Amino acid sequence: MVSARPAVQSLPAYKPGRNPADLAREIGVERAVKLASNEVAFPPLPAVVQAVTAAVTETNRYPDNGAVVLTRALADRYGVDPAQVATGCGAVAICQELAQAYNDPGTSIAFAWRSFEMYPLLARVAGARAVQVPLVAGRDGGSPDTHDLGALAAQIDDSTRLVFVCNPNNPTGTAVRRQELERFLDAVPTDTLVVLDEAYREFVTDRDVPDGVELMRGRPNVAVLRTFSKAWGLAGLRVGYLLAEDPAVAEAVRKTHLPFSVGMVAQAAAVAALASEDEVRRRCAAVTAERARLTGALHDRGLEVADSQANFVWLPLGERTAELAAALEARAVITRPFAGEGIRVTVGTPEEDDVFLAALDDALAGAGR
Repeated sequence: MVSARPAVQSLPAYKPGRNPADLAREIGVERAVKLASNEVAFPPLPAVVQAVTAAVTETNRYPDNGAVVLTRALADRYGVDPAQVATGCGAVAICQELAQAYNDPGTSIAFAWRSFEMYPLLARVAGARAVQVPLVAGRDGGSPDTHDLGALAAQIDDSTRLVFVCNPNNPTGTAVRRQELERFLDAVPTDTLVVLDEAYREFVTDRDVPDGVELMRGRPNVAVLRTFSKAWGLAGLRVGYLLAEDPAVAEAVRKTHLPFSVGMVAQAAAVAALASEDEVRRRCAAVTAERARLTGALHDRGLEVADSQANFVWLPLGERTAELAAALEARAVITRPFAGEGIRVTVGTPEEDDVFLAALDDALAGAGR
């Protein structure tokens, strides 16, 4: 029998959100609401539908492995050279390519925790040590929910090759502000690569939360990750990208890139989405307005809610997490629980969020709060 590496054998599988159709059948209802995967509720952009329809007619051919048209569009949008851009099958694929490019066994990857759940898995696959730095209480006190950048900087040593800073952070939605992030970046050794993971950047409304691309400029050891899966509505097509001040970082990602992993249809859709930025901004404004309404409704119910700058909200419920998540599923609402910590709830349509709030009220009443 051929065995996988021990690190892989013990690796937990990534757990996606439940399929709402499966839950609906399981509990015998017509429809379940899925608020677990941080998707946007809007349908694909009209320009995306048109571009995808045209691209499908050429899928007997391999896609452009260099994603030249998309790379140029991204370079133009951000005012960088195409050599500073790398694309991938979602931002998470680029995370893996970064680990492959920079980590050998005996090196380490540092990040806050709780944060994006793939970070420790990527470290283990690369044979690297995962250095997890606990989140701290937010600016107004309360639950652990915010990056402790001082503690993260203190954990960087000669073995540290990569540092991920998820901003806004998944799953808490909290974000670090300009002054503390600039101080952190200036303190990181120049031979350690800091990756600002900004999958939710388009939903940021706090002006003190910096744009990572601005902070990247002039810092060769800083790169920025973005994705088309969230605000741009391409979760089902998987396109992400990296911007790096040092072109050698983008080149390293391209060298570890799985050939043709960004398909022809996905590339066409991403280019069309970029050309529809005004509509995307309008949609993001609708999401953030609904986020404010949902947050207010949860506060009105006496629940603690982290200050989210993403398209989801975080309920730090501790030991109540699993029980409440199960109670919500029994009422046809799928959320994303993190056992013993909290529940992440994607901002849906107003109608979906009202279904969630009604289910929450019923679940809390049944549990005696």
